[in-house]
Amino acid sequence: MNRFRGAHGATMLTILFGAALAAPAAGATGDAALVVSSGRPSPWAVTFDAGAADDGAARTPRPGPSIAGLFTDRSGEISLQGPAGPSASGDGQGTARTTAFVYSDGYHTRRKIHFIASFATIPLFATQYVLGKQLYDGTGSSSTRTAHQAVAASVGVLFGVNTVTGVWNLVEARKDPNGRTKRLAHGLLMLAADAGFVATAALAPGTDGSGNRSTHRTVAITSVALATTGYLIMLFSR
Repeated sequence: MNRFRGAHGATMLTILFGAALAAPAAGATGDAALVVSSGRPSPWAVTFDAGAADDGAARTPRPGPSIAGLFTDRSGEISLQGPAGPSASGDGQGTARTTAFVYSDGYHTRRKIHFIASFATIPLFATQYVLGKQLYDGTGSSSTRTAHQAVAASVGVLFGVNTVTGVWNLVEARKDPNGRTKRLAHGLLMLAADAGFVATAALAPGTDGSGNRSTHRTVAITSVALATTGYLIMLFSR
């Protein structure tokens, strides 16, 4: 019996001694926060490093995934696709697209003629204004009147060529949605100027002083203003 008690006491001392040695080791990690890992961490989760210093220094919190991480797929590529659905630019929807439109060779030829001839517009207008002002003020001569008539004929030829080429191309481009508003504005202004120039010629005063010089001048300046506006629309929006 005494021998059994001695063996039992030795066993209990061994267990107590082992527990005493294990207690500090358990205490060293007892302060570590329990971290529960889920399949997808919350963007607001904050975890703490369990490997703290033995001297009891304050532990630095380790933040969870950043907001940018919500938009990063598994391959590491940044994606603008949020949880609400695909982005507007992902499949091209919502983005204005330019519609392809094929013009004929004749269109490009007429456009080239129209473009080159239009460079004479402003010089002819300026020359005609100077000559007309001299005649209106009474400082012009018969040669001034002749030059004024020649320049008027040149304006008529210029607008005749550009009206034919312009209207022809306007009809061919009627189904092209690209720049349609600009073309229509240019065409309508030029056609209005055409009508004005015809009226200007009809209202021109005669050599005997007949006719209304003031009306002739007003209609001419209005027509020039309409044509210049249409010209500048196409010049600066190419």
